[in-house]
Amino acid sequence: MSEILALVVLIASIICKKRQSVSSSRFQINLGLLKQILILQSTFLLLLTTFRLFLFIAFAPSFDSNMINEIIAAFWLGFRIDTVLVSYFMALPLLIVVFNHLLRNFLSLKLLQMIFTGYFIVIYLLVSLIVGMDFGFYSYFNEHITIMIYGIMDDDTWALLSIAQKNYNLYLIALVSILYALGLMWCVKQILFAAKESRIVVKGWQQPFVYLLFVGLVFVGARGSIGLFPLLKDIPDVSGDPFINSLPINGVFAFQKASEQYARNKSGSYDLVKTVGYKNHEQQAFRDFLGRDDINTTDLFSNLEHTTDTNLLLEQHPPHVVVVMIESFGTPILKYQSEQFDILRSLKKHFDKDTLFNNFISTANGTIVSMEPLLLNLTARPGSTSYGQSEYLGVAFSQAAAGVYQKAGYETHFVYGGDLSWRNVGSFFKRQGFDSVAGKSSIKKAFPDSVEHDWGVYDKYSYKYVLKQLKEATKPQFIFLLTTNNHPPYILDPAYHSKPLVISKALKSHITGNLELIKQRLKDYQYALDMAGKFMDEIKASDLAGKSVITITADNNTIEGVMHYDNFLQESKQIPFYLYLPPYLRNTKVDMTTPGSHKDIFPTLYNQTLSNVTYSAIGTNLFNSNILHCGFNDKHIVISREGAFKVPMKKDDALNACQKQYKAALAVGEVWIKSQK
Repeated sequence: MSEILALVVLIASIICKKRQSVSSSRFQINLGLLKQILILQSTFLLLLTTFRLFLFIAFAPSFDSNMINEIIAAFWLGFRIDTVLVSYFMALPLLIVVFNHLLRNFLSLKLLQMIFTGYFIVIYLLVSLIVGMDFGFYSYFNEHITIMIYGIMDDDTWALLSIAQKNYNLYLIALVSILYALGLMWCVKQILFAAKESRIVVKGWQQPFVYLLFVGLVFVGARGSIGLFPLLKDIPDVSGDPFINSLPINGVFAFQKASEQYARNKSGSYDLVKTVGYKNHEQQAFRDFLGRDDINTTDLFSNLEHTTDTNLLLEQHPPHVVVVMIESFGTPILKYQSEQFDILRSLKKHFDKDTLFNNFISTANGTIVSMEPLLLNLTARPGSTSYGQSEYLGVAFSQAAAGVYQKAGYETHFVYGGDLSWRNVGSFFKRQGFDSVAGKSSIKKAFPDSVEHDWGVYDKYSYKYVLKQLKEATKPQFIFLLTTNNHPPYILDPAYHSKPLVISKALKSHITGNLELIKQRLKDYQYALDMAGKFMDEIKASDLAGKSVITITADNNTIEGVMHYDNFLQESKQIPFYLYLPPYLRNTKVDMTTPGSHKDIFPTLYNQTLSNVTYSAIGTNLFNSNILHCGFNDKHIVISREGAFKVPMKKDDALNACQKQYKAALAVGEVWIKSQK
């Protein structure tokens, strides 16, 4: 009996050793595969750092040597953020390897290599595409991908392709992209198919702990932090310089955030009131916005109503009112104006002589998201889609500027040098108090010799159309014009003779983009401003000078994308608010350093052009020196008399009033908008 028992023990021990040997071999195969995946992930991590280095080289302004530590900190933070990304990619392969081990390597090593090769090629190519998109987005907007990328997708596709073809060597880009993709695919395959059984022998009872170690590393990597909060919850600043602070941002996460914002807007779950802290406290938002406690709580929107002074001259001689929005006309470039760099051309004498608010910023950083709030007497909503491309397309807003003039007896016209189908401007603004909306087809009908570029007719034809409207008018006219030049691909009117623009050392030291492309861009910039100046020449040379009020402003300062500023917050969003008044209306002095933004243009115009008219608006009359004036940009930049700052900021009594007004204005505007659905 004892011999039989000894034989059974011997057989059992042989079987166990065999199983242990098989289990160990199975584990060593999986461990070898995981090792190669780690090598692959590390390689791609370094590639992402290389992309960040390219961004730094392409757009970095000159830095002091004492900023080296901040730059290193930015790259380290970016590396950590990239680690979060690649850790997400590791989760699925690790899960498959673990389950395959439990299933006794049901999937062979070769099959796993094929699966993971396909998986990582698709993932890496997709990430590379988004990073490339982010690079292009940054080159134009000077920021990583935002919700505006969905607006770009809604633009004229053929025009965008034409811009790309004229501004970039698409064949070279395509060739480099193909070579990159092929190289990436080869690299992934070579690394993964080099997997072998690991030489490290791990006992059976230790194997689960090794897998748990991998899981723990992936978990920590995906959090990016071992602290209380994940890294992506609140990415810290590493510098006071905006460019250095933007370096760590990963294009994939920027795109994810933009997509989430876009989805919230489309689903109707966008809640700006909650975001700025006034959810269920709407009345307090109105109090904070108005700066007083004695508000009408029964009809909150009545608190936004104002009435212009009675003015018999205006009643007897109502002036034409023209508002021109010039594409991408930022004013910081004007500090380099000189005989050798005459970018203003014929507009200079008008800016020198008339009213020009020089402490003025755009409400947003794109055309449609600046133009709509301007014409609706609102301030731009951060992270939101345009009204004309949302559920508000069919809404006729009661406070729209054109409607105010229409009720005051004006003929109202919206004029755009491009196609009215762009961003639904034709259909949207038809409902906002405009008697007519005219696009490039109307301009070409009036002037058959009109010459086109990719985005519409050249600006000089748009101005000719407006002048024709004014000269033939039998009633007071309100005209809003959006121009199309000073826009990629920066192709000049063949009939225009540009003046040489000599780039000084001071200007060159502030340029971060491709110098040759920027020179082409500045010529188109000069053309756009010169055409505006010639328009003013025509106004002042005719009887229209005595009966017209002309405003010139811009949608944004997109040249910010190829320049850096000594004071980013103060300068980067600056645009003009120029105002020409006929002699009989020049009876009020104004402080042209008064801060403001798009929201303040129409309240200012109403009070200069309309008598005893009631209007509602978020903005203020910049001629009124007895109230608080602040300019708002949807990137949370606020401009005040004490300077510019970004919300939120550290407590500062001198600036806190503008910060409170900004947050309250967003809440008040959102409540107002939603009440009109």
